[in-house]
Amino acid sequence: MDYFVSKGFRNVFVADFAASPLKNIKNRIPDFPEAQLIQSDFFELEGKFDLILEQTFFCALSPELRKNYVSKMHSLLSDKGKLFGLLFDFPLTEEGPPFGGSKEEYLSLFSETFHIKTLETAHNSIQPRKARELFFIFLPK
Repeated sequence: MDYFVSKGFRNVFVADFAASPLKNIKNRIPDFPEAQLIQSDFFELEGKFDLILEQTFFCALSPELRKNYVSKMHSLLSDKGKLFGLLFDFPLTEEGPPFGGSKEEYLSLFSETFHIKTLETAHNSIQPRKARELFFIFLPK
């Protein structure tokens, strides 16, 4: 989020269930518009967005909620929107979060609702996640 703001993007929204991450943003970027910091349960979030960045939210959700996540993301994207980000690439276990997954699992989960533009090993991950993340770009069908 900081990157987008630093590059001049102004129509940036941040949603989080907890208040503390939103307060952290406001402390780092005092001019960030309050109306664009949304404290909400993801599944109750409303609106349409052109671009949604996924970063460590999907992996924190219980695997039972993954189909609901896919449906909700689809409903939040504008017709020409993009969902992009990183997904963990390690076996899904009951221990977590983070909960893992594989390219095959993600293809099965997302391909009914999204066009899979990109789903490949991330080449610029930080060292602890190197070779354990997939970069993706999904477009709504």
